[in-house]
Amino acid sequence: MALVVFVRGINVGGQRTFRPSVLAKDLRVFDAVNVGATGTLVIRKPGSRARFLTELRRRLPFEATIALCEGSDLIRLEMENPFGADPPHADDVQFVSILAEDGRRSVSPPINLPEGEDWLVRIIGSKGRLVYGVYRRQMKTIGYLGQIDSLFGAPATTRSWTTILSVLRILKSDQPGKQAV
Repeated sequence: MALVVFVRGINVGGQRTFRPSVLAKDLRVFDAVNVGATGTLVIRKPGSRARFLTELRRRLPFEATIALCEGSDLIRLEMENPFGADPPHADDVQFVSILAEDGRRSVSPPINLPEGEDWLVRIIGSKGRLVYGVYRRQMKTIGYLGQIDSLFGAPATTRSWTTILSVLRILKSDQPGKQAV
Protein backbone atom coordinates (compact mmCIF):
# COMPACT_ATOMS: atom_id res chain seq x y z
CA MET A 1 0.00 0.00 0.00
CA ALA A 2 1.04 3.56 -0.62
CA LEU A 3 2.54 5.81 2.03
CA VAL A 4 1.34 9.34 2.61
CA VAL A 5 3.95 11.91 3.64
CA PHE A 6 3.15 15.09 5.55
CA VAL A 7 6.04 17.56 5.99
CA ARG A 8 5.43 19.80 8.97
CA GLY A 9 5.67 23.59 8.98
CA ILE A 10 6.69 24.38 5.41
CA ASN A 11 5.66 27.21 3.09
CA VAL A 12 4.09 29.15 5.97
CA GLY A 13 4.72 32.88 6.24
CA GLY A 14 7.67 32.77 3.85
CA GLN A 15 9.59 30.39 6.13
CA ARG A 16 11.08 27.02 5.18
CA THR A 17 9.88 27.33 1.61
CA PHE A 18 10.30 24.84 -1.18
CA ARG A 19 8.28 23.48 -4.07
CA PRO A 20 6.74 20.10 -3.24
CA SER A 21 6.01 19.54 -6.94
CA VAL A 22 9.77 19.57 -7.61
CA LEU A 23 10.35 17.22 -4.67
CA ALA A 24 7.76 14.82 -6.12
CA LYS A 25 9.63 14.85 -9.45
CA ASP A 26 12.91 14.18 -7.61
CA LEU A 27 11.22 11.21 -5.93
CA ARG A 28 9.71 9.80 -9.15
CA VAL A 29 11.49 6.46 -8.58
CA PHE A 30 9.01 6.03 -5.69
CA ASP A 31 6.07 7.11 -7.90
CA ALA A 32 5.51 10.24 -5.78
CA VAL A 33 2.45 12.42 -6.35
CA ASN A 34 2.34 15.96 -4.95
CA VAL A 35 -0.85 17.25 -3.29
CA GLY A 36 -0.82 21.06 -3.20
CA ALA A 37 1.81 23.31 -1.64
CA THR A 38 1.56 22.06 1.95
CA GLY A 39 4.19 19.33 1.76
CA THR A 40 1.80 16.43 1.26
CA LEU A 41 2.89 13.58 -1.00
CA VAL A 42 1.41 10.22 -1.92
CA ILE A 43 4.17 7.67 -2.41
CA ARG A 44 2.74 4.87 -4.53
CA LYS A 45 5.84 2.63 -4.54
CA PRO A 46 7.70 3.33 -1.28
CA GLY A 47 9.69 0.09 -1.17
CA SER A 48 11.83 -0.01 1.96
CA ARG A 49 10.57 2.66 4.35
CA ALA A 50 14.10 3.33 5.66
CA ARG A 51 15.48 3.80 2.14
CA PHE A 52 12.59 6.04 1.17
CA LEU A 53 12.95 8.23 4.29
CA THR A 54 16.69 8.56 3.75
CA GLU A 55 16.10 9.74 0.18
CA LEU A 56 13.29 12.09 1.23
CA ARG A 57 15.40 13.75 3.93
CA ARG A 58 18.34 14.06 1.52
CA ARG A 59 16.17 15.91 -0.98
CA LEU A 60 14.55 18.34 1.48
CA PRO A 61 16.34 21.73 1.55
CA PHE A 62 16.15 21.84 5.38
CA GLU A 63 15.63 19.61 8.41
CA ALA A 64 11.93 18.89 8.88
CA THR A 65 9.53 16.86 10.98
CA ILE A 66 7.92 14.25 8.77
CA ALA A 67 4.71 12.41 9.60
CA LEU A 68 3.85 9.27 7.65
CA CYS A 69 0.80 7.10 7.49
CA GLU A 70 -0.30 4.16 5.42
CA GLY A 71 -2.78 5.07 2.72
CA SER A 72 -5.03 2.33 4.09
CA ASP A 73 -5.30 4.25 7.40
CA LEU A 74 -6.84 7.23 5.59
CA ILE A 75 -9.14 4.99 3.55
CA ARG A 76 -10.39 3.35 6.79
CA LEU A 77 -10.93 6.78 8.37
CA GLU A 78 -13.00 7.91 5.40
CA MET A 79 -15.08 4.72 5.54
CA GLU A 80 -15.87 5.45 9.20
CA ASN A 81 -17.27 8.84 8.13
CA PRO A 82 -15.71 10.73 11.06
CA PHE A 83 -17.52 14.01 10.39
CA GLY A 84 -20.98 12.62 9.68
CA ALA A 85 -23.22 13.67 6.83
CA ASP A 86 -23.77 17.30 7.81
CA PRO A 87 -21.45 19.84 6.15
CA PRO A 88 -19.45 22.06 8.51
CA HIS A 89 -20.60 25.59 9.32
CA ALA A 90 -19.22 28.26 6.98
CA ASP A 91 -16.44 29.32 9.39
CA ASP A 92 -15.49 25.78 10.46
CA VAL A 93 -12.85 23.55 8.87
CA GLN A 94 -12.77 19.78 9.26
CA PHE A 95 -9.18 18.63 9.80
CA VAL A 96 -6.92 15.67 10.34
CA SER A 97 -3.68 15.99 12.29
CA ILE A 98 -1.07 13.31 11.70
CA LEU A 99 1.29 12.45 14.55
CA ALA A 100 4.93 12.07 13.53
CA GLU A 101 5.34 9.22 16.01
CA ASP A 102 3.13 7.11 18.21
CA GLY A 103 1.42 9.27 20.81
CA ARG A 104 2.60 8.83 24.37
CA ARG A 105 -0.57 9.97 26.09
CA SER A 106 -4.06 8.58 26.37
CA VAL A 107 -6.59 11.21 25.36
CA SER A 108 -10.39 10.91 25.54
CA PRO A 109 -12.14 13.00 22.89
CA PRO A 110 -14.18 15.06 22.47
CA ILE A 111 -11.91 17.89 23.61
CA ASN A 112 -12.63 21.60 23.16
CA LEU A 113 -9.75 24.07 23.03
CA PRO A 114 -10.26 26.32 24.84
CA GLU A 115 -12.85 24.61 27.01
CA GLY A 116 -16.43 25.85 26.80
CA GLU A 117 -18.79 27.06 24.13
CA ASP A 118 -16.31 29.50 22.57
CA TRP A 119 -13.93 26.73 21.47
CA LEU A 120 -11.65 27.24 18.48
CA VAL A 121 -10.54 23.61 18.04
CA ARG A 122 -12.73 20.59 18.75
CA ILE A 123 -10.98 17.23 18.64
CA ILE A 124 -13.68 14.65 18.00
CA GLY A 125 -11.62 11.48 17.72
CA SER A 126 -8.37 9.70 17.02
CA LYS A 127 -7.28 6.46 15.37
CA GLY A 128 -3.64 5.49 15.74
CA ARG A 129 -1.59 8.45 14.53
CA LEU A 130 -4.62 10.27 13.07
CA VAL A 131 -6.37 12.94 15.15
CA TYR A 132 -9.47 14.56 13.66
CA GLY A 133 -11.85 17.35 14.44
CA VAL A 134 -13.06 20.80 13.49
CA TYR A 135 -11.45 24.20 13.89
CA ARG A 136 -12.82 27.70 13.51
CA ARG A 137 -11.24 30.17 11.10
CA GLN A 138 -9.80 32.67 13.58
CA MET A 139 -6.33 34.05 14.18
CA LYS A 140 -5.97 32.38 17.60
CA THR A 141 -6.80 28.93 16.21
CA ILE A 142 -3.20 28.10 15.19
CA GLY A 143 -2.08 28.26 18.82
CA TYR A 144 -4.75 25.78 19.85
CA LEU A 145 -3.91 23.43 16.97
CA GLY A 146 -0.35 23.53 18.32
CA GLN A 147 -1.62 22.05 21.58
CA ILE A 148 -2.30 18.74 19.81
CA ASP A 149 1.45 18.01 20.17
CA SER A 150 1.34 18.20 23.96
CA LEU A 151 -2.09 16.55 24.30
CA PHE A 152 -0.96 13.46 22.38
CA GLY A 153 2.74 13.59 23.31
CA ALA A 154 4.05 13.68 19.73
CA PRO A 155 4.67 16.29 17.01
CA ALA A 156 1.63 16.69 14.75
CA THR A 157 0.97 18.34 11.42
CA THR A 158 -2.53 19.32 10.31
CA ARG A 159 -4.30 19.17 6.96
CA SER A 160 -7.86 20.09 6.06
CA TRP A 161 -10.29 17.29 5.30
CA THR A 162 -10.42 18.72 1.76
CA THR A 163 -6.69 17.98 1.36
CA ILE A 164 -7.21 14.49 2.81
CA LEU A 165 -10.01 13.91 0.27
CA SER A 166 -7.54 14.86 -2.50
CA VAL A 167 -5.08 12.31 -1.10
CA LEU A 168 -7.86 9.71 -1.02
CA ARG A 169 -8.70 10.33 -4.69
CA ILE A 170 -5.06 9.63 -5.59
CA LEU A 171 -4.95 6.52 -3.41
CA LYS A 172 -8.14 5.15 -4.92
CA SER A 173 -7.01 5.87 -8.47
CA ASP A 174 -4.13 3.50 -7.80
CA GLN A 175 -6.38 0.61 -6.75
CA PRO A 176 -7.29 -1.95 -9.42
CA GLY A 177 -10.74 -1.27 -10.80
CA LYS A 178 -10.94 2.20 -9.24
CA GLN A 179 -10.61 5.57 -10.90
CA ALA A 180 -9.82 8.98 -9.45
CA VAL A 181 -12.77 11.30 -9.02
